[in-house]
Amino acid sequence: MLREFTRNERIAYFSMEIALHNDIPTYSGGLGVLSGDTIRSAADLEMPMVAVTLVSRSGYFHQSVDDQGRQSENPDPWSPEKYARTLPAKVAVPIEGRNVWVSGWLYVLEGHMGCRQPVLLLDTDLDENTEEDRRITHFLYGGDTSYRLKQEIVLGVGGVRLLHALDFNVRQYHLNEGHSALLSLELLRRHAYPADDLRPGESPYDIPAVRELCNFTTHTPVEAGQDKFPYDLVHRLLDDFIDDKTLKNLAGQDQLNMTRLAMNMSDYVNGVAKRHAEVSRKMFPGYRVRAITNGVHPHTWASIPFRKLYDEHLPGWCHEPEQLVRSDCCIPGQEIWQAHVEAKAELISFVEESCSITLDAALPILGFARRMTAYKRPDLLFQDMARLREIAERRPFQIVLAGKAHPRDEPGKELIRQLYEHRQQLADIIPIVFLPGYDMNIALKLVSGSDVWLNTPLKPFEASGTSGMKAAFNGVPNLSVLDGWWIEGCIEGVTGWAIGDSCDNDADSCDIVNSSDADSLYRKLDEVVLPLYHEDRDGWISVMQGAISKNASIFNSHHMMRRYAADAYIR
Repeated sequence: MLREFTRNERIAYFSMEIALHNDIPTYSGGLGVLSGDTIRSAADLEMPMVAVTLVSRSGYFHQSVDDQGRQSENPDPWSPEKYARTLPAKVAVPIEGRNVWVSGWLYVLEGHMGCRQPVLLLDTDLDENTEEDRRITHFLYGGDTSYRLKQEIVLGVGGVRLLHALDFNVRQYHLNEGHSALLSLELLRRHAYPADDLRPGESPYDIPAVRELCNFTTHTPVEAGQDKFPYDLVHRLLDDFIDDKTLKNLAGQDQLNMTRLAMNMSDYVNGVAKRHAEVSRKMFPGYRVRAITNGVHPHTWASIPFRKLYDEHLPGWCHEPEQLVRSDCCIPGQEIWQAHVEAKAELISFVEESCSITLDAALPILGFARRMTAYKRPDLLFQDMARLREIAERRPFQIVLAGKAHPRDEPGKELIRQLYEHRQQLADIIPIVFLPGYDMNIALKLVSGSDVWLNTPLKPFEASGTSGMKAAFNGVPNLSVLDGWWIEGCIEGVTGWAIGDSCDNDADSCDIVNSSDADSLYRKLDEVVLPLYHEDRDGWISVMQGAISKNASIFNSHHMMRRYAADAYIR
């Protein structure tokens, strides 16, 4: 089977997490879902790639939430042998002066059009390894700093070595976020000059040659979000893998900064939205950071009613989603509305089965689902409870929420608890549902069945965001803060509506910013969004058409991958 994939040159796509299938918990959220959409689009476009990630046998975690909103985490194990085949090679990586053996699994992602892409799931749970080392690839984002660095050694160094052992012909390496940046050090070792050819003080490595092989996509708009490791830990785990002078010149003098290492070792660097690229250039002055805005996979994120609708009126849309630009004139508005009614009924049915709560199909549903963490501000909607009540009394609506907090993010867990508290406080006026166990299946039901997609991050912390793009494929307008992709996607009153303005926030005035954004959110709901929904069905359908024709036609992973091919891979 491998021969099918090793005959031709391929782009090696490295990502700590990849959402391959809803039942394979090798992803935690947006980064992993984007990675999965990337590989799915590569398959549809017959773009030769090979993805490399960790097997994460114990998954991320399964979320449970009690009646008080207290999240608990349970293991979410899976069996790779049910979905993948063992790889016919093993390689060793140096960790703490010993060899840790790495093999893995071949998962073949089959696109809905029949094309196939290989995904290597790296695994250290081998008989040759100690019990401690066997657990390195068990938990996605689990353990302490040492565990995390071991995982990144396996991903970066082990991934490159296994690709070579399997005879993959790699044209370039694409580092999706900084977790895999250590692959550049392995490439440096493979591009080292003979010692006899060096002049005094000359670098022993052909750094330009390695840079030409690497592309780096950063997803982190804040310093705190970058992986950083103290050099005493790096030296203990990697010893003399590469000389200290070279390492510090490339990764930072004080600590190993994986983002900086990836930027220094990549010839092409990009952010995931135009605004994010601007923020990244300010964070890293002197670096050229381009912009390729994220996208979502058309077939995966269009609900069945909308797939059927697009197939009927715009055949070929799955391969050329830009055809959706014609949807506002080629698809009757009432058919778009009827497709939405079907998707909404699916969500309402799921809510009733999961939570024993019956929502009203005649009332608008505000949907909000993403990682529960402070900068996402899931509590912004509830900033002024009295005002929210007044709005709901005039024009009633419903709210459906979902999302996981990282097990070590106590403020994120507290936000979930507060949402449950708000739910109880508003039970007499606003039906509010929190769906536990957020995954890809729940996400599709939410982005297609909601009437309005809400996104309220604190600027400029939203690098891109993709849930609103998924909503657009289902004709669901966004009501969102102008950050990430929405700066590019928002045409006021045409594709959705903006919350606040596009200016950056002052980090020292979060209370003022929250109050201002909450006021803007309430005004848009009260004066624009809810009146339009309740009183002007044709006007509402027009905004749904705008979301499809002007957002879904552009913000999709086919468009994104064509940009990567033209701008990064072919140069």
